[in-house]
Amino acid sequence: MSEPCTEQVRESLDSLYRLDSGRILATLIRLLGDFDLAEEAMHEAFAAALSLWPRSGVPGNPRPWLISTARFKAIDTLRRRARFDASQDELVRHLEAQWSSAERSNENEEDSLEDDRLRLIFTCCHPSLAPEAHIALTLREVCGLTTEEIAKAFLITPRTLAQRIVRAKAKIRETSIPYEVPTPQELPQRLNAVLQVIYLVFNEGYSAAAGAEVTRAELTGEAIRLGRLLTELRPEPEVIGLLSLMLLHESRRAARTSPTGELILLENQDRSLWNREQIAEGVALLEKALKSRRFGSYTLQAAIAAVHAQAESAAVTDWRQIVALYDRLVRIQPSPVVQLNRAVAIAMRDGPEAGLAHIEAVLEHGELANYYLAHSARADMYRRLGRTAEARSSYEKALALTQQEPERQFLQERIRRLK
Repeated sequence: MSEPCTEQVRESLDSLYRLDSGRILATLIRLLGDFDLAEEAMHEAFAAALSLWPRSGVPGNPRPWLISTARFKAIDTLRRRARFDASQDELVRHLEAQWSSAERSNENEEDSLEDDRLRLIFTCCHPSLAPEAHIALTLREVCGLTTEEIAKAFLITPRTLAQRIVRAKAKIRETSIPYEVPTPQELPQRLNAVLQVIYLVFNEGYSAAAGAEVTRAELTGEAIRLGRLLTELRPEPEVIGLLSLMLLHESRRAARTSPTGELILLENQDRSLWNREQIAEGVALLEKALKSRRFGSYTLQAAIAAVHAQAESAAVTDWRQIVALYDRLVRIQPSPVVQLNRAVAIAMRDGPEAGLAHIEAVLEHGELANYYLAHSARADMYRRLGRTAEARSSYEKALALTQQEPERQFLQERIRRLK
């Protein structure tokens, strides 16, 4: 096959890896029962495809091909280990028998409500694991984020994050944590950790930690898909509220960047580009969650997003209602980021001087010292007040803390415009 065709196969595999590797890995972990073996086998399967497909052609349905090849690779690996460790031989026989049984039953992975990635999230969020490991392990194993991207989100070093993931994997293996969705009786106590993970996955897609693009549509889409599955599995008010929140945020994605990839703030977005179907679905879900009167922080955040989504323009946004919703949110989730968002809303309601006072109070506590959006918000207040030198200093601080290229370009442009 000619070189261009080989390049087409490479591009096809790159796309498959980006869009489907999380699903493939989750299935392999279920089938093999070992995180590291599944990862190694998956990468070997992709390497085999790169070698074979230019000659044989890309299969009509490549995912089953990759899973099947990865299982062969895993069994080969275990057979090699069995030469030195007899216990591996029994595992090989078990996997071969399991595979034969699966082929006879012609199991269809796509038709299962308890999707492999949902199973994997519950495994990663098992109460036997340290709470800080839940999100790190899931973002790494389910969503394929790099250690560096996750470490930035956690404001810790990549080495610390990597050690956290290694310890969590060892705990799953050594204590035989089951790879399954919890029973209805166990689910309520396990739900909060899973909701937090799904929302963090969405946030990484909504505003990528680093790179050339503002958004990563595959991650927001994945988070929404997982949110839908969880809503079917457990239609609790906060599960519904989280799905509403994600849909309302995602509805603005097409308007958040220019055709050349430049960041566009909410107040300057072309609202005709907003996805009205997602807004309608998000608002309907929000109303359902609010009627329960058992809602929490995700539903309140969705209510704030709905105020923005239903405003015809930035000028007519009901900032009084938004501040009132933030007041309620702060009472149940008094985090520094919520306090910062409330401060920005106060600035929109009462002016930049009032907003600046609240932002300064949040920054004084120190938790957001390395959070670029806090320094960017403060810079914007200084800019609106005409305090140019202080605005420049805060914009430069924010610029030093962000690794996402469109955000860096936006901040650099703000600095250039200061007079």
